[in-house]
Amino acid sequence: MTAMISAADLARALGPGTPPHERPVLLDVRWRLGGPPGRPQYAAGHLPGAVYVDLDTELAAPPGPGGRHPLPDPELFGAAMRRAGVSHGRPVVVYDDGQGWAAARAWWLLRWAGHPRVRVLDGGLAAWQGALDTGVPEPREGDFVPAPGALPVLDADGAARLAREGVLLDARAAERYRGEVEPIDPVGGHIPGAVSAPTTENAGADGRLRPREELAARYAELGAGPGVAVGVYCGSGVSAAHAVLALAEAGVEAALYPGSWSEWTADPGRPVATGQEPG
Repeated sequence: MTAMISAADLARALGPGTPPHERPVLLDVRWRLGGPPGRPQYAAGHLPGAVYVDLDTELAAPPGPGGRHPLPDPELFGAAMRRAGVSHGRPVVVYDDGQGWAAARAWWLLRWAGHPRVRVLDGGLAAWQGALDTGVPEPREGDFVPAPGALPVLDADGAARLAREGVLLDARAAERYRGEVEPIDPVGGHIPGAVSAPTTENAGADGRLRPREELAARYAELGAGPGVAVGVYCGSGVSAAHAVLALAEAGVEAALYPGSWSEWTADPGRPVATGQEPG
């Protein structure tokens, strides 16, 4: 099953002909690195029935040595998802404001935690042609209980090893990979051996994911194809989740390094490479 759903298909899935247990649970995950916060945007208008989920507090643990957005405690994550109405047997659709990174983080977490039916609204809120709502829904409590491990994860040692033995993709902007600028973390550059693969190249100007043939060709040029051990990292495990989603659409399974560069550089003993080449 594709990880994406079009606005037209979502509208049909929310229509009167869909049985209640098959109507998707909608999660609004609007978020931007450095702000503004997504909740005021949600309050100003969201898909009818959508529940707001805060990336910083519900899709991540507090920042620390494990990075800016470590994986959340499974019990706390499960409680947040149940409050939002998420159940094991009911489909879930997540969306943000079009960039797709935050929605992909929610998609990845739910899939990692064992939910089999999660999709991302292609193009985000901007693609939706229907009415918006300003009310705050009160969904029935869901029954979702996380069972972590359904998707592969890398730690720092595993990322370093994959950079040597497989393909480790750096999903950040190319100038951050090269070490020319670093607006957030204390050190610029990249994990030695990692290949630059900015997430921004996975979508068009309208925020919609590029066709799977284009994604497959793009990642094949970077050495990431079926049968190859592939991993992805970014600054803190958010935009890299979007790369994992794009790779999945291209038919390539990839492991996520949730700690990413923010965890890697928290240890001054870890090596750093700069420049255009993997190093």
